[in-house]
Amino acid sequence: MKKAAAAAIILVFLGAACARRSLPGGTVRDAGFDADRLARVSTVIQEAIARKELPGAVLLVARKGKIVLHEAYGDSRRLPDRQPMEKDMIFDLASLTKPVATAASVMILVESGRLSLWDRIKTYIPSFVPYRDWFGKNGEDARIWHLLTHTSGLPAYAEPEVAAKACGRPCPPSALAEYIAALPKDNPPGEKFVYSCLGYITLAEIVRRVSGLSIDRFSAENIFEPLGLRRTFYNPDPKISAQIVPTQILDGKPLLGIVHDPLARLQGGVSGNAGLFSTAKDLAVFGQMLLNKGEFRGRRIFSPAAVERMTSIYPRTEFSGRGLGWDLGSDYASNGGDLFGPRSFGHTGYTGTSLWIDPDTKTIVVLLTNSVHPEDKGTIVPLRARVANIVAGAIAD
Repeated sequence: MKKAAAAAIILVFLGAACARRSLPGGTVRDAGFDADRLARVSTVIQEAIARKELPGAVLLVARKGKIVLHEAYGDSRRLPDRQPMEKDMIFDLASLTKPVATAASVMILVESGRLSLWDRIKTYIPSFVPYRDWFGKNGEDARIWHLLTHTSGLPAYAEPEVAAKACGRPCPPSALAEYIAALPKDNPPGEKFVYSCLGYITLAEIVRRVSGLSIDRFSAENIFEPLGLRRTFYNPDPKISAQIVPTQILDGKPLLGIVHDPLARLQGGVSGNAGLFSTAKDLAVFGQMLLNKGEFRGRRIFSPAAVERMTSIYPRTEFSGRGLGWDLGSDYASNGGDLFGPRSFGHTGYTGTSLWIDPDTKTIVVLLTNSVHPEDKGTIVPLRARVANIVAGAIAD
């Protein structure tokens, strides 16, 4: 009997500890929302599902540190059979990997003095060739901050099959980084914004060369584990496949727990541009940590100075509308809608995921979908903006 009682007490404490890892719930009105206005968001999502713009979605809205809306809509998959969406399911985040894992890891190294934003990329990857003009003259060397702001001159992407022929399949991340380093640069560094997955693959390799840890291990040990994000990881265990939302069907089977992005798949699922999986609740904790200036429940991940730098438009590339990893005002920032203020920031993922954070109203909007299921024909961009506008327009205080 005593053993059973002790076990029960331990379970209570463990449950409390786990609960503290996520944001608490709160009422819509206490959080300062007009309940009727906020309720419109469910209708808009359901109408988009009816138009077959996406099979299903999970929406989480938090304000002032509390979750006020967390709902699932539609189906998690349509093929090979139909399964309903559940609000705690795990999604392939696609390019949300860039700010949540890669840029965050880079900034941790910057804060620890092991890296500087002004370091030349070739300091860590000596084969990184500079931009060459029409006369074959080398331009200036690109810096770390150029990679973070998508202004390094790198192309947007690389043909996976061509890269596989050069690097092998699976391709070691270091080999792909060397392949990218040798590519001709399209523009001088700092002169043009070109959203580049290749830049973030390069950043992940720099993290590995500086820290000795691959991007999945570094981000887990320095970000996700300290925050208690137990459902945020690369390469999910096949044992939890029932909890994962599938993406596109390839070769007759849905990608389930296997990253959708081809270059990330080429590297075995671990990459700086994509590969991270997570849930709406975990992303809400990450967002609240940023709203708290780098700290959550006694665990500090970043200094306030680092958060301010990451989430502000980088002064040397104001034309880009980008911070260090985060989007504030580029052409890709439609998920912020039209009403949130100029200090709000976020990011999207190709699979249909998005996160938007507004420090002025202390609001977090997480919209996770798998709009690429089953045939990569969904359209999610208009819905993201409508959801953000409804949430912002429902703030009444």
